[in-house]
Amino acid sequence: MLRRLRENGPVVLVPLAWTFATAAHLDLLALRTVLIAHLVMDAIIAVFTVLSWREMSEGVLLVWRRVLVVGLGVTLVGTVALLADPPVEPLLSATVVGWMLVPAAGLVATGQRIDRHPRAYTLGGALSAVGAVSYVGGVFGAVSALALAGLTMANVGQTAGIVAAVYDY
Repeated sequence: MLRRLRENGPVVLVPLAWTFATAAHLDLLALRTVLIAHLVMDAIIAVFTVLSWREMSEGVLLVWRRVLVVGLGVTLVGTVALLADPPVEPLLSATVVGWMLVPAAGLVATGQRIDRHPRAYTLGGALSAVGAVSYVGGVFGAVSALALAGLTMANVGQTAGIVAAVYDY
């Protein structure tokens, strides 16, 4: 059961995390809720990485082990930023951009290494990277349509990549 959860969980968790991030940017969530979500993500990423460490020792899986390790660091930075009073907005924005760019690099690397449907990975990575550029362009000041478009692009791009990986369509 735990193995099935590790194999299939990301297909739900990735779009859920981006949807949650979008809701937070729209001020639909309390700061405490966002902090709790970060703590849960810290735990999930750490446990998933530890449990999968040996299996992720070469090839494409090694790429994703590195994405998880760097991503855990990025998420911990966001957690620390949320614990500050007031929250450190530049670090929170950097956390979002980190989670756009690190998986984007993993998706592009996967697309270069895999024979089955490489475009799903490459295009998903490109969409996530373009989302980061859009987000950065729109994050200054109030939440703009450009920032929201960036969040949506990252969501769609990364979800496409994880669906391709899990379902190997």
